[in-house]
Parts: sequence; C-alpha cells; structure tokens
Amino acid sequence: MKGIILHGGHGTRLRPLTHTGPKQLLPIANKPMSQYCIESIRDAGITDIAIIIGGLGSNKVRERYGNGEKFNVNITYIEQDEPRGIAHAIRLCKEFVNNEKFLVFLGDNIIQKSITDFVKNFNKSDYDATVLLCEVDNPSRFGIADVENKKIVKITEKPKKPTSNLAVTGIYLLTPLIFEVIDNLKPSWRNELEITDALDNLLKQNDNIGYETITDYWKDTGTPEDILNANRQVLEHICGTADAVFESNRHDKVSLDLTYRRPCIIGKNCEIDGSVSIGPNTSIGDDTIISADVVIENSIIMSGCKIDGGLNIKDSIVSANCHLHGNNKDKTKKIFLLGEGTKITL
Repeated sequence: MKGIILHGGHGTRLRPLTHTGPKQLLPIANKPMSQYCIESIRDAGITDIAIIIGGLGSNKVRERYGNGEKFNVNITYIEQDEPRGIAHAIRLCKEFVNNEKFLVFLGDNIIQKSITDFVKNFNKSDYDATVLLCEVDNPSRFGIADVENKKIVKITEKPKKPTSNLAVTGIYLLTPLIFEVIDNLKPSWRNELEITDALDNLLKQNDNIGYETITDYWKDTGTPEDILNANRQVLEHICGTADAVFESNRHDKVSLDLTYRRPCIIGKNCEIDGSVSIGPNTSIGDDTIISADVVIENSIIMSGCKIDGGLNIKDSIVSANCHLHGNNKDKTKKIFLLGEGTKITL
C-alpha cells in the first residue's frame, strides 16, 4: 500500500504566517503539521510516500524531509504546477500508485488516533474507497457525507444548507479506480477538481464506498484559531500528567525559577530567565530567548525568536526569528499574528 501527502496550496487564510513557506510546515507543539502525517502513515505500516508539492516554499519541504530516511520512509516528490484541486493532485500519482491501494492524507490535518486499524480494515475490504468522517459543529465549511442505514448515500462539498454534520476529513483510503473517475470529472465553480465530487461520482457509479468515524480529535488547520486549538490538544496529549515538556535537558540557560503552567513545551537551546511565565497551551520553539517579565499563554512562538520588555502575550502565533520588545509599563494582553522575521518595539 502506498501513501500520499498533499503539501500544496497557498494558505491564504493564514497570512502573514504563510508568506515565506507552506502552511503544512507551520509547527504544532514544535513539530511541522505534515510531519505528524508522515509519522501516522509510517506507523500504519506504509513506508512508500509521495508528497505533492507546488508553489511557495516547495524547496523548504524537500529540505525538511529529504528522501525520508530520517523518518524511516521512502519519499517521492511530485510537482503540481498550480492549485487545481485535491482530485487533480491525486491524479498526478497514478504512476506512483502502480495499481495498489493507497492512502491520501492532507498535510494540514491533525489526528490524535492511530490510523492503523483503518488501513487494515480497508486492505481486507472490497470497498472502492473508504472515507474517514468526523462530527463537526460547522458543517458548511467541509465536504459533508449523508449516511442512512450505515451507508453513505451522498457526498456534498461545503453545502449551504447541510443535512448532516459528518465532515469528510482529509484522510482517504482509495483504489486505482478513482483515477478513471477523476479523468471524467468536471471542474467545480472554483475551477478545481474536487475530491468530494469524485467520491460522489464513484458512489453513484458503484455504491461501494465505506466509511469509518473518528470519535476523538481531528482538526483541519485552516485558520489561526484552528492552529492554536490543535496546539492545545496535541500539548495535552504529549504532556500527559507532566506540566511541561523540555526538549533538551534543562540547564542554567532555562531558569529553575521559570513559571510554567501545563500544558506547554520548550524547545532546544532556549534561554529563559526566572521572571518569565509560560503557559498554559504554549509552545516555545528552539533557540528562543525570553526575558524581563514576559508572560505568554495560549500561543505558539516559533524558533529563533527574542522577546523581552514585560510583554503580556496571549492567543498569538509568532513566526521564526521575530524580535518583540515591550516598554515594561503597558501590561495589557497583546495578540500577535506575525510573519517570519518581524521586529516590533512598543
């Protein structure tokens, strides 16, 4: 069985975070989103993985994952010239798939549950496809499946008046039959080949699509709020009963007097003094320096940042290599959404 990760798109809803790279490399609990996908696929026993890349930052994806050796997988890169839809990206992989069953994982999806059982069940089944569904509060944002008598009867992309709250997640188990369906697919109103249209056409053709339901955490990280929510959920999971995870041994550059509230994670080679308070729900990236009465909660601070001057930061995402300096007088809580290399003095 082969694996495919979609790593394209412009990430317009996440600007300015995505001005310098793809959204799938944005970190959740100090690890790029798409790395969670690679590890999930690998842990399900799939080691041949194609990553679909295109547009801004494709080179960064190659630099991050290389040939996959350090993740114990084999990675093939396939270029998509422009965003033309998920189904179009999947069609590019026909030669890579080579008549095997395969798994598609959108690179900006975070799931806590192992997908091993889903993969095993599909391999044993005669289904043409299996989709993973999850109940959501805002179904008009997603492709939605209507289920009757434990069978999918219809799949609709972002319905204005949803008749179900079962979202089609960004994880699909497919057979090569899907390529024939995509070849006969017409572009949607946004001039893309939609995977939901392909699945619905496959359903009409053979009535042979299964589904599995994700009952724990799944998140499509399309907005800053989604990313912060995913960061909180993953931190809860990796911290367990601990208050914090320190990714390197604590030494004199991270003060023993540091105040931290669970859950939080502090990366490698950080310098943080005892006047600082971190957490809850906070990730601090590698090589970051924080001092002088700074308070950070419910936020993601990426690598190489420098923050001082008594800033009180909440609900923020600060990209790599940003420098933030407060005035030590204004203690009101600040919310930042900053692209890479931003410098701010208040």
